[in-house]
Formats: sequence, structure tokens, C-alpha cells
Amino acid sequence: MLVSLVLLMLGALAAVAAPRLLSRADWPEREPVVALWVWQCVVAAVLLSFALSMTFSAAAAWQLVRGHVFAPAPHGVVEAYALGANGPWSAVLAVVLACGGLWTAAMLTREILRARLRRRQRRGELLVRSPIMPGEQPGSEPLVVLEGARPDAWWLPGAAPQLVITTAALRRLKGRQLDAVLAHEQGHAQARHDWLLHCSSALANGFPQIPVFAAFRDEMHRLVELAADDVASRRFGRLTIALALVELNEDRGVFGPCPTPDAQLPQRVNRLLAPVPRLTAGRRLRLTAAAALVPVVPLLVAFVPALRALGQP
Repeated sequence: MLVSLVLLMLGALAAVAAPRLLSRADWPEREPVVALWVWQCVVAAVLLSFALSMTFSAAAAWQLVRGHVFAPAPHGVVEAYALGANGPWSAVLAVVLACGGLWTAAMLTREILRARLRRRQRRGELLVRSPIMPGEQPGSEPLVVLEGARPDAWWLPGAAPQLVITTAALRRLKGRQLDAVLAHEQGHAQARHDWLLHCSSALANGFPQIPVFAAFRDEMHRLVELAADDVASRRFGRLTIALALVELNEDRGVFGPCPTPDAQLPQRVNRLLAPVPRLTAGRRLRLTAAAALVPVVPLLVAFVPALRALGQP
């Protein structure tokens, strides 16, 4: 039971402290890809802590579960976990955490189903506005041009991602700006940012009171855009993609004094126009390795009693 409580406290501590620590760091905007990896590792550690706590609580509460979890373990290992104590509380904790796991799976399933429905609706609207010509296959063209008075460009995720751009955007974007916008959208498609957005939205909607999941969703939406901006800027220059963002969004009022849903756009443009040097390769490697070790911590906590028991003569 003690291991279960330690794992539960570890997950709760990470869920509360991680968003605060990462919000104070100044490097995520400089290295959005590394920041994406760090956030994924932190959330994985939180979920793993709760899952292991549920497993040990269930093993302490019910002999049947204990037999499956510790089936190949020596008797000394089972005794090291002191699973016989606090049986009723172990059952309550196991049931609560199991309900949380089922709710997480339900929210993720709902998010995936809604995403598929939205994708079908958008592809249906796309077929209406851009009918298939004789000899063409649906989704066979990676780039689709739509007649539209509003400059816009977006990508449709899926097995065959498509980039969609309006004729107003074609008229407004000049020279390499169009190539930069296409590179930005291709960056989203190649990195499969849609999966990160779906997972983060499912967790945040399912557990709105847990700070790490709400911050995870907000940061995923912000960091994927920064990462795609960097993809485009490496190919076509920071000034080119910054001017392209201005051209596409200046009529939407996002650069005015009043806040809008796209309030991050001015920050993205400023970041491109006044770049801060990237972290050194060594520091990026250290951050990546340190983040990869975060999910290992709950595993170490879970296996410490077993390792101690096996180490005794």
C-alpha cells in the first residue's frame, strides 16, 4: 500500500509542479520541438504513476489481481510490498483510479471520433467547393485551391493529408511567401501534430481540474505552430514566413489592441523577426535525455521493493 501512495503522490506532484516549472523556463520558444518532447514525457510520467498506483492498490485489495501481477515473483518479493495491509482503502483507491483510466479512454475515443467526423465534414465541403474532375481520385491531390475572398491556408490530416489554400491567399502572398506557408503546413502534416492536439484535448476535457492536462493542451497548440514556423523559416527565411503570416491574418484584427482567438500570432511574428539564438546541440541533447528519464522515475519507485528483496542474501 505504501508504494501505491508514493506513486499517487508522485503523479499528483508532477501534475501540479510541472506546468509551473515549464512556464518559468525561457527555452521552449527557442526549441519548440524539444519542448514538445518534454511535455509528452511529463504527461506520460503522470499517467504511468497513476496506472502503477492503481495496479498495486488492486493487488493489495484482491488476491486474484495479486496472483496475476506477482505470478512469476518469488515469495520474498511479494512480502516486500506488504500488500496485506489497508485492504479496504486499497480497494477504494484502485476503483477510483480505474474509473479515471476508463474515463481517459472514453475521452480519447470521443476525441478521435469527433476528429474523424470533422474531417469527413470538411472533406465533404471540400468536394462541394472543389468537385472531382473525371479521372481523379478523392484525396489524390496533395494541394487543393479553393475560390475564396478570404486569404487562408490549412491542412486536412488523415492517411493522405491535403493542403488547402484559397485564391485570395494566392493573390496576396508574394514570391516565396506562398512556398513558406506551404512548408509550414507540410511541417504539421509530416510531424502528425494532429495526434498531439487530439490527445491533449482529450485529457484536458476529461480532467479540467488537473493543471498539467490543461497546460498540456494549451502548450501543444502553441508549440506545434512554433515548430511549423521553424520548419518554414529554415527553408525560406524568418522574414518570409513572418510576412506571409501578416498577409494572411492582417484583415482579421489579430494585430490590433483588442485580444482575439488568434492572439498568439503577433507573438509568433515577433519571434520570427527578433530571433533568439538556439540552444547548443549539447544542451538540446541533455534536455531530451533528461525528459526521457522522467517516466522512468515511477518505474523505479515501483520496482525498488522488489530489487531490494532480490538483493538480499
